Amino acid sequence: MFKTLSFPLLIEFFFPLDTSLLMHDKEEVVLWMNTVGPYHNRQETYKYFSLPFCAGSKKTISHYHETLGEALQGVELEFSGLDIKFKDEVMQTTYCEIDLDKAKRDAFVYAIKNHYWYQMYIDDLPIWGIVGEADENGEDHYLWTYKKLEIGFNGNRIVDVNLTSEGKVRLVPNTRIAMSYSVKWKKSDVKFEDRFDKYLDPSFFQHRIHWFSIFNSFMMVIFLVGLVSMILMRTLRKDYARYSKEEEMDDMDRDLGDEYGWKQVHGDVFRPSSHPLIFSSLIGSGCQIFSVSFIVIIVAMVEDLYTERGSMLSTAIFVYAATSPVNGYFGGSLYAKQGGRRWIKQMFIGAFLIPAMVCGTAFFINFIAIYYHASRAIPFGTMVAVCCICFFVILPLNLVGTILGRNLSGQPNFPCRVNAVPRPIPEKKWFMEPAVIVCLGGILPFGSIFIEMYFIFTSFWAYKIYYVYGFMMLVLVILCIVTVCVTIVCTYFLLNAEDYRWQWTSFLSAASTAVYVYMYSFYYYFFKTKMYGLFQTSFYFGYMAVFSTALGIMCGAVGYMGTSAFVRKIYTNVKID
Repeated sequence: MFKTLSFPLLIEFFFPLDTSLLMHDKEEVVLWMNTVGPYHNRQETYKYFSLPFCAGSKKTISHYHETLGEALQGVELEFSGLDIKFKDEVMQTTYCEIDLDKAKRDAFVYAIKNHYWYQMYIDDLPIWGIVGEADENGEDHYLWTYKKLEIGFNGNRIVDVNLTSEGKVRLVPNTRIAMSYSVKWKKSDVKFEDRFDKYLDPSFFQHRIHWFSIFNSFMMVIFLVGLVSMILMRTLRKDYARYSKEEEMDDMDRDLGDEYGWKQVHGDVFRPSSHPLIFSSLIGSGCQIFSVSFIVIIVAMVEDLYTERGSMLSTAIFVYAATSPVNGYFGGSLYAKQGGRRWIKQMFIGAFLIPAMVCGTAFFINFIAIYYHASRAIPFGTMVAVCCICFFVILPLNLVGTILGRNLSGQPNFPCRVNAVPRPIPEKKWFMEPAVIVCLGGILPFGSIFIEMYFIFTSFWAYKIYYVYGFMMLVLVILCIVTVCVTIVCTYFLLNAEDYRWQWTSFLSAASTAVYVYMYSFYYYFFKTKMYGLFQTSFYFGYMAVFSTALGIMCGAVGYMGTSAFVRKIYTNVKID
């Protein structure tokens, strides 16, 4: 089956096709019904016809073909059955009737009490409407029965859609409720490429606070880089002068001298880290996550991914699979440098570390979604497709990267020889302990991104479309610079205290940023949202844990790579006997 899968079909599997084609007069325009769900729980969605709505009489179109991103995001497009033709106006017309028995009334009442909204699509343009409303006392409940559609066109392209809900009818058991619609066409000056601009919110995303936060983070980077450079240059200059002076002493004076500092651990600083297999896999995964983040943001800046359903998720999955050699290269080369021999096991762990975490969380939440009969429940076929991507794409590419990494840069070429017997670590102040450094290391990186986290959270957990990817790129660069500076300073202090356990310390001190992000997600949940229920709570905290963990692994890898270059540099410039 996989041998006959052509490249166009593979692209169609990942990315949605452009269905917004030139239209002719009287040509059929499809109104797709997507999902319905509570307004305050955006991710808790159900099929539109899970509520006892009725469909139109037209039965010419089957279920819409989904891409991988749409399937994972719970897109459930079903034909509305309404007869709509391009530039053909329709006066108010009844398209079906609902026999409202007690069960159907209870379903509508429950939806109205929980502020259910529904979503539709015309020519890939989303439309939202409210199911109904209750009176001031909350005793009587009313259903909106009239969908008044106003569609704008520019030439032969649809550029605007508006929905007005009218026809408020009180829900009374054992009655018949007529559902009606009308369509009005109007010329519009909106260009086709600008038709999604109405869904964006410049007043929110380009607010002065957003600009100020970026400027503030940028100034903090300049200050931090300058401070780190000045301190390390002055301190290292003094260290080099002191070590050069010690080299001129004879053996007796050197033995009587007060030897201390980072040079004293030159025989242990390049010692393999504890648990090198896990450590190498984390570094490789972090490098891959950074590559995926950088590439996806670049693609999002060039292409308006928000205009296509599921395109962002499909792009991320495609790029993640394509960048698997990055994971294998950095993880495999580091494991080889540290003398690891079980490289096949390391390759498997590196390849499946992130997919196992994401899929494990998704499958756990999937059981809850199935229990709730939510559209977010991942179909079995989609699960199989994701597993096939992991085994037939990610794993082979990771193997290629691992082989290249081991052969091209897997030889240990450290500037200092590693002693056979580890040097004892002397006692030091409590604030110089690795555990304390790890806890404090993530504060500044988190401080550089926490305002951007608010905008990202709001776009995902509320009804906002994130489109300012230039801001996101700046924040990513700022985060990397701050992380590297902080881990370099922490590592220098640790080595100066003659503690050579810098590998895990540099990784974890940078990765601790994820702990602060996850703590911030608790604040956002309780004070910035009105989410409720088991499904939404598990969905929120489950995927926030995945996001925070991936961010922590990326920051840890960036911090380690920068610190590794710093450590190699300072020990290369010191003459070692």
